[in-house]
Amino acid sequence: MSVLIKAGLLAFRGYLLIMLSYLLVLTVIATVQAQRIQGEQTNDSCVCKLSSSIWAFPTVKFEEVANQVQTCEDNLIQFNKKVKDRNVQLPKMELTLKDITARLKQFEYLNTKGLYNALHLRQLMEELDEIYYTASDAHKKSPSKETNDLLKELTRAKKDIQNMYKSNVFNLETMKTRLRDLNNRAQTCKTIPEDFRSTCHQRIMSTISSPVVTKLNSISKSYISGAWGRDAKQNSKERYWEHCLVSGHKHGNTIRMYNSYEDFMANKNYKDESIASSYSHKNAVQGSGTILYDNTVFYQCYGTAEICSFNITTQATKRVKLDDAGIDNKFPFCYYSCRDWTDIDLEADQDAVWVIYATEENHGNIVVSRLDPLELNITHTWKTNLFKRSVTSTFIVCGVLYATRYVNTYQEEVFYAFDTTTGQEINTLSLTFEKVSAGIANLNYNPVDRRLYMYNDAYLLAYDTFN
Repeated sequence: MSVLIKAGLLAFRGYLLIMLSYLLVLTVIATVQAQRIQGEQTNDSCVCKLSSSIWAFPTVKFEEVANQVQTCEDNLIQFNKKVKDRNVQLPKMELTLKDITARLKQFEYLNTKGLYNALHLRQLMEELDEIYYTASDAHKKSPSKETNDLLKELTRAKKDIQNMYKSNVFNLETMKTRLRDLNNRAQTCKTIPEDFRSTCHQRIMSTISSPVVTKLNSISKSYISGAWGRDAKQNSKERYWEHCLVSGHKHGNTIRMYNSYEDFMANKNYKDESIASSYSHKNAVQGSGTILYDNTVFYQCYGTAEICSFNITTQATKRVKLDDAGIDNKFPFCYYSCRDWTDIDLEADQDAVWVIYATEENHGNIVVSRLDPLELNITHTWKTNLFKRSVTSTFIVCGVLYATRYVNTYQEEVFYAFDTTTGQEINTLSLTFEKVSAGIANLNYNPVDRRLYMYNDAYLLAYDTFN
């Protein structure tokens, strides 16, 4: 295209020069007028004096036109340059648009099911009825001012929804946020064992130490995803465990067990327990959100939105479904860069196992559910306002959810907390701690020794914490 423009430019310039000369000749001819001149006799000759000024070449006009031709030529050259630049930029813009389309596709649910058309008034009322039933049941079992106030507020919310039916004027998202807060309060009012937070001296963590353990995993430096730690059951036998994802950093079917800290550090006297017969078995592990509690492995079941528990002693496997939980990298931990297969994260506390995930219904924000580790059923569920893709990892201490974010390759920061006791969200935390590599596959807290255990790419790190 630029060659055609250049050829056109030369032709146009030549054409202008020809036309200019022609116009100048016409101008001269047009301005010439006949002159009548009287001669004089001088000696034998007749002498006539002629004025040649009418034949003078119009230099000023020629320069004006030449300047206009030059300006036109300069403009065409600039246009030609812009066309060349566009030819270079257009393919890049096309690639960028394709990339944006691909990146936005994962958020399509916001339009189809989430942010704008997820809720109708009937669904609002059904959800409110369910919350009211939960709060009413909690009030019957343990009457208190808090449960009484909650029931009154739920009754007011019902009246508000009924008025929406009549006036046809409403804001679904505002009401949904209100119901989420009411639900969190109702969950908190449910009966929880009295000793649930007996070891918690204060509600929010204050300090994380430098790493007190740093070592490579015992299998291979190439295994960058997995989890490790100590059995989280209070008064349980000292057991350390290590689980590496060895099938595309996605699946696993064994867990390595150590009966002492010394054996773990020396990579000796371990036993590889088989969780499933193969990486693709329905009971195989998917993702790095694994935890060990009371000699039982809790993890995401292969290819499903289900939690599996595998009892190492009895070799029995149980399953429970997480309704609407996003899987297969729909809601992984991201922040700086996404860590694949981290949609579902298991954590353990004093007498419970916790599962952290996200749903379309909650707009991709984190949902926290408390599991009964024996029956493997969900007893409580809280919904937060924290977008799961905006964090690097999570862990739970004394019923408080903490979230971290990437600072740099060698530093991480705890920046958020959600207290399941009060439903309070704290966005002002800034607890930094060290790491040895950029990526975090798993981070879990152990209530027995009050340590954080991190699978930091292929490295295993541990930290002391202070409440």
